[in-house]
Amino acid sequence: MASAASLYEVLGIAASASRHEIKTAYRKLAKSFHPDVVSINQKGMSANEFIKIHAAYSTLSDPNKRANYDTDLFKHRLSFKSSSMVAAASSFGSRNRNWETDQCW
Repeated sequence: MASAASLYEVLGIAASASRHEIKTAYRKLAKSFHPDVVSINQKGMSANEFIKIHAAYSTLSDPNKRANYDTDLFKHRLSFKSSSMVAAASSFGSRNRNWETDQCW
């Protein structure tokens, strides 16, 4: 899984993209970032980008790897969303309330 962006974002495609769309996006980006194509000044940065692009393509073009990646991505986003909701709920109104005054006696 990509650290900063999802593999779909690396290729600039939607999560529902077809195999053809994945391949088209990969080829377009590979032509732009391949180290043999770019100028000498940008070779280092381009090589790193090309590695990310190739890794995204190799994962998303294989149906089994893509299914595993999608499952992991869904779990990650779900856990992030639920932890954000818990944090928001715990901070909601916490300044003026405490457990003892909230009880109905």
